[in-house]
This record gives sequence, C-alpha cells and structure tokens, in this order.
Amino acid sequence: MSKVRVHNFAISLDGFGTGEGQTQDEPFGHADHRLHQWMIGTRTFRGNEEGGGTGVDDAFTAAYWNGIGAEIMGRNKFGPQRGPWADHEWRGWWGENPPFHTPVFVLTHHPRPDLEMEGGTTFHFIDATPEEALEKARAAAGDLDVRIGGGVDTVRQYLAADLIDHLHVVVVPILLGRGERLWDGLEGLEDRLAFESVTAPSGVTHIVGTRR
Repeated sequence: MSKVRVHNFAISLDGFGTGEGQTQDEPFGHADHRLHQWMIGTRTFRGNEEGGGTGVDDAFTAAYWNGIGAEIMGRNKFGPQRGPWADHEWRGWWGENPPFHTPVFVLTHHPRPDLEMEGGTTFHFIDATPEEALEKARAAAGDLDVRIGGGVDTVRQYLAADLIDHLHVVVVPILLGRGERLWDGLEGLEDRLAFESVTAPSGVTHIVGTRR
C-alpha cells in the first residue's frame, strides 16, 4: 500500500507551524517567510540555479516531490477565504502552474467545482473525514505515495488518526509566540513513530519520524 508522508513542514521553537493573522498578502500571518528561509535558499527551490545551497537542506527539499502521486491539504493552505465561497476567482497562492503536478484534495466544508490548472495539478474540493479523503487520494495516486501538505490542523488531524507513515518536521530557531501549534493533543506520538534528527548549517533541525 502507498505511504502517507509529510515533508518540509516547518515549525518554530515554540511549536507554531504558521503565524496569526493570515491574509491574501500574508499566507503565514505574522510569521511571514521566516519559517521557510532555510528552504528558499536551496538549489532545488531555486530550480537548480547556480548559487543555490546544497547539502542537507537541499536534500530534504528535493525529497518533497519524490514518489508523490496526490496531495491532501486543508482549505487554509489553498487560500485565505473562510465560510461559503464568495466567488470562484481565487485559484490558489501559486499562480496558474502550481508546484504540485498531481491531483490535490482540498478539505473544506464548502465544496466547489474542480479546478484544473497547468502542469498536471487539479484541485478537488471535498467535504470528507481524513480517512475518506485519504481513500480518494490513494485511488488517484495509484502506486505512488500521498503527501499531507498542511496546514497545521490538517497535519495534526492525520497524526491524531495515526495515518502518517513518514513525518518530516523542520524546527526553525525562531519564537513566534502565537499562531497554530502542531503538537497540541499529540502526547505519546513517539510511541508510534521512531524519530531521528540532524541539524543543518543553516541552524534548522530536521526531525524525521517513521512508523514503528
């Protein structure tokens, strides 16, 4: 059976995976891009341009795409709107060619028509439990794995339901103080996942948990 994976999920020292006050201009609220500077500077993120960093940060960044056939994300990762869709003009943060290049299942209590984008990404907006969404994503992914893309609440739900096989969290040495915390309600997670960690020259610590 395909695996369920989380990659490059950055959190602050105090456990916040996003800041407070998300808007269209600030997808991560007051955290801005501080959680992701380690990745933005890598050669993979820059499209293999000259001058991008290599090493451990780049290796973890590149693993994000390997062997993924579908993604599941929460509505707040797709966009800043809440409640019923005011219109269908919003097409995501990423422009007309999002970086996923797979089917993407967006969890929402307000479904809307599928949104087909360039590059092989199609957003499917579904009102489903984590288990139901995973069943749909696995059917779309075939023999490939399913990535749980975030945001915080979506990753936490899948961890709470014991549906994650591979968890990659990046601890960034900043304090946010407010926002959405990843670890709340997940006491004893180490009983289900075996953890290893490595600290990169950039100062972040990569923590990888794999199913025991």
